[in-house]
Amino acid sequence: MARRAVGAISGTVSGWALPPRCPGCGTPVSADHRFCAACWSGLRLLAPPWCAGCNRPFAFDRGEGARCAPCLADPPQHRGVRAAVAYGPVARQLALKLKYGRRIGIAATMAERMAPGMPEGLDLLVPVPLHRWRLWSRGYNQAGLIAAALHRRTGVAHDPFALVRRRRTVALKGLGARARRKAVAGAFAVPDRDRVRGRAIGLVDDVYTSGATAAACTRALIAAGAASVTILCWARVIADEAAAAD
Repeated sequence: MARRAVGAISGTVSGWALPPRCPGCGTPVSADHRFCAACWSGLRLLAPPWCAGCNRPFAFDRGEGARCAPCLADPPQHRGVRAAVAYGPVARQLALKLKYGRRIGIAATMAERMAPGMPEGLDLLVPVPLHRWRLWSRGYNQAGLIAAALHRRTGVAHDPFALVRRRRTVALKGLGARARRKAVAGAFAVPDRDRVRGRAIGLVDDVYTSGATAAACTRALIAAGAASVTILCWARVIADEAAAAD
């Protein structure tokens, strides 16, 4: 009892001395992973109505089964992109803090918003992998941190080694759609097919931009026998914002 009492007192003191802060701007807030009013209003949450193929949001309900023009022209192999928010200044700030600022706790903040949008029936969470040299220089894979946080939040199994990046790729920022697809073609592989065969995969990443990386990962997973792949991400670039995204 004494130990629990000391722990409770320590938690109270820590909470007073180091109050939870908004992950966007650092303003003190009421609880961990909460946003201040200004940052919350700067987030655009994504929800139906949306494309039945890729979950691109529609301005109005187009009816059951409606698909966007890109999906009609070139249907994706995956079963949609479940993004928590649209890419914008606040969403971008969090992605940069996690990716380059070593603010690894933000992965849990992202998972808190991503979990409600996950479809039912997923068997396995698989992060988009980094090449080993980039992983070595950065020290962690931001997609892996998000996938682990989603696992803790939802209980869905997590395998950070089911998919590997077998060669280095150039930075995709600033490249056109065709150049992005070419850059990642054949870059991903499944070293052990038994880890994904017959399973419904949730492919986890931080930001969905043009879809080139997600498509390349999906092809590798489906070729290895995965039953399906759904993209799970923190933010999705909408319309003409792709050129500005990392």
